[in-house]
Amino acid sequence: MIPRYSTPEMEKIWTDENKFQKMLEVEILACEAMAKIGIIPAAAPAAIRKKAVIDVDRIREIENTTHHDVIAFLTQLEERVGAEAKYIHLGLTSSDVLDTALSLQMRESLDIILADLQNLAAVLKKQAKAYKNTLMVGRTHGIYAEPVTFGLKLALWYSDTLRNIQRVKELIPVVSVGKISGAVGTYANIDPRVESYVCRKLKLQAAPISTQILQRDRHAQYLSVLAICAASIEKFATEIRHLQRSEVREVEEFFAKGQKGSSAMPHKRNPITCEQLCGLARIIRGNVTPALENITLWHERDISHSSVERVILPDSSTLLDYMLKKFIKVAGNLLVYPDNMKENLERTKGLIFSQQVLLNLIDKGVARQQAYVIVQRNAMRVWQEKGNFNDYLKDDAELQQYVSAKEIDASFDYKYHLKNIDKIFKRLKI
Repeated sequence: MIPRYSTPEMEKIWTDENKFQKMLEVEILACEAMAKIGIIPAAAPAAIRKKAVIDVDRIREIENTTHHDVIAFLTQLEERVGAEAKYIHLGLTSSDVLDTALSLQMRESLDIILADLQNLAAVLKKQAKAYKNTLMVGRTHGIYAEPVTFGLKLALWYSDTLRNIQRVKELIPVVSVGKISGAVGTYANIDPRVESYVCRKLKLQAAPISTQILQRDRHAQYLSVLAICAASIEKFATEIRHLQRSEVREVEEFFAKGQKGSSAMPHKRNPITCEQLCGLARIIRGNVTPALENITLWHERDISHSSVERVILPDSSTLLDYMLKKFIKVAGNLLVYPDNMKENLERTKGLIFSQQVLLNLIDKGVARQQAYVIVQRNAMRVWQEKGNFNDYLKDDAELQQYVSAKEIDASFDYKYHLKNIDKIFKRLKI
């Protein structure tokens, strides 16, 4: 069975039925505009709207002969409308209709994606509050660094998601643009007032200038923003995958009753959803390059962008919607193991406090490089001899010249690392 990487709501936006319905609305609104300025009979638009019915199967049948989707669309309308059909598409070019309809599809998709991101932000905010003070080890280069909290990690994801929300909000007006300017954008055969009327009715901005098409930097920006959102999901999912590793096991994807992890090994609990999301992010990211390459076309337009967009725009839109909805479930149902976090935190036998010891020595007047050598040699003993960092420090004769055993113990304090967590959460309004 082929997996369904889409949701019905988003999938519907990218159906031929929806595309042709939007193209029909553009055509009817153009007729209304032309009737208002006296180019066609006043009664024609109402007659066209009443009779015009989209028949996708018939359009496809006609296209098998014409090899031109818009001509097939217009021919099917002529069959339905009759005499008034001569006023449809008067002075327009195919891309007037296609591009304006495509802008509507992208805007509808962004409305769904924006709602997804807002839902994700709400889940991450709730989880960040719940695990605000849950201590765990922070890692840099994959190696233990200093203590953090799991809530702080989730707060970071929340902040990332807020930026993605802002990106999508800023993107909506970029793609909410239409054009009804004719074959090369000169309005030679269509009055500019028609474009203004159509765009106003569709709540689009009229492109200030166009060729035969809307310029494809808009569509490239659309794909780029979707790719950034997908990359954020990949970032979050990758972290969960690392934290679920058997030797770490601080966080897990929810494992449902009856779920199986492996056909061969009954013990397996794999982060399959996060792995799936990481893979799907590659597809959306890969679609950015052809979108950027679509910006450059021959003269006033060629058709090399069209075939690409028929794949990358619906695929990327439906995939991101799917990814966001899947990750919302992952984030909302995480299995978190604070005891394992504490156990891992203590695994280095105190090495995570090395910077506090270093700073204490500097505060006592020891030169930074000298202090670094003292602390590092004791830290290396822990790695090599597997003893306790605190004990080694207290046995170091040179170090004892500057700090007491009590002062060493004071450096091994988890609360020290939590003292600014509230400030960070306050900045994020969590």
